[in-house]
Amino acid sequence: MSNAKLAKEFEQIVGAEGVMHEEADLHAYSYDSAVLDPQVPALVIKPTSTEQLGPITALCNKHGLPMTVRGAGTNLSGGTIPHPGGVVCLTNGLNRILEINEEDLYAVVEPGVVTAQFAAAVAKTGLFYPPDPGSQAVSTIGGNVAENAGGLRGLKYGVTKDYVMGIDFYDVNGDLIKSGSRTVKCVTGYNLGGLMVASEGTLGVFSNIILKLVPPPKASKAMMAVFPNVQTASETVAAIIANHIVPCTLEFLDNSTIRYVDDYTKAGLPREAGAILLIEVDGHQAEVIEDAEKVVNICKKCGANEVKMAETAAEREALWTARRNALPALARAKPTTVLEDATVPRSQIPAMMEGLNKIAAKYKLDIGTFGHAGDGNLHPTILCDNRNKEEFHRVEEAVNEIFEVAISLKGTLSGEHGIGMAKSKWMEKETSRATLEYSLRMKRAIDPKGILNPNKIIGAL
Repeated sequence: MSNAKLAKEFEQIVGAEGVMHEEADLHAYSYDSAVLDPQVPALVIKPTSTEQLGPITALCNKHGLPMTVRGAGTNLSGGTIPHPGGVVCLTNGLNRILEINEEDLYAVVEPGVVTAQFAAAVAKTGLFYPPDPGSQAVSTIGGNVAENAGGLRGLKYGVTKDYVMGIDFYDVNGDLIKSGSRTVKCVTGYNLGGLMVASEGTLGVFSNIILKLVPPPKASKAMMAVFPNVQTASETVAAIIANHIVPCTLEFLDNSTIRYVDDYTKAGLPREAGAILLIEVDGHQAEVIEDAEKVVNICKKCGANEVKMAETAAEREALWTARRNALPALARAKPTTVLEDATVPRSQIPAMMEGLNKIAAKYKLDIGTFGHAGDGNLHPTILCDNRNKEEFHRVEEAVNEIFEVAISLKGTLSGEHGIGMAKSKWMEKETSRATLEYSLRMKRAIDPKGILNPNKIIGAL
């Protein structure tokens, strides 16, 4: 069937204004934030209600049209790059917060709700939604769930999956599937909502999402510890955790990242430091005072040159603004930024950092590393120009070795960015052939024609 005829069928569902087929529109949705080649879809569909998602999905299945659901397109592993000639379904217009229940501590949202806007709305009620991915100002809840997004507070508060109580989603036939509940406990049937988390749009199309809320901490204390070198800083991370202190945030920046961030933000960071740790403890006032003192002592004992405590709200905000600007600051340095999220057990952070330094030297690459050191989730960021074929070949070899090192340290390919297309070839290396075959059988049973975001996570059917 021609694209024009297909467009007419979709117009019956979403109206003429909800179907985009101009070349400029198609190219605008042919890529995401991953460093991968764009793939041009045949149509872009923009529903105005979640009820339209079922008929859209059913129509794609009827015609065997590959369908990629897209929110803000901040994905870093190619999870929202469409299949050539397929359909992109935009959910960023489905952005209603349907309910914030202060009594039972949950909220119900549509998939296109922006993460930071949702967190702010929750905060106005005196409650707290902890997941805070670096893209929170633009990323959407549906994408967070599809990728199981993490963030700065993941060490203490967990990641997106820890706050999903239930998901309503559409299967390939356009039927609405309900999972989970608004109750604290729910063991009614299979954990289908859990199956949807981190599924990257390959198993269903999200409608409404039920999210757990928690009371906010009573107090917090932030600080910056300055270290002479990366090794000392990474050893300090392990020491803090080994002393049974769990900060809400424990972030790492190496010297390269410090310099780029300071150039970008003019935050007055210690430019000569080998590395810094940005740390925040929270809880009840007395607990915060005690934990902050312990952390300062551990940092000094491990070799910190100094530890600066944020004494005001403005100083605290300056620290976290600097951290959240790490990626934008690095991205300004070169035309291409390859951001990875290899994750290792916390005790293996020193070994991982040593491995990254060797890889940077071996391939003569500029690698700035920052990330969520408290949960072992590092972001080695390779600064390059993918138009330079020889240089980018070295980048690809370096990425392969980064994964090799992470897996050898009992780590994982991805802590929060997902697998998408970028890392699917590595899945068997971390898991097993049997694991992939099991996943493929499940995918074939749920999506026989393979229309839901094909070629992601486990590759082609």
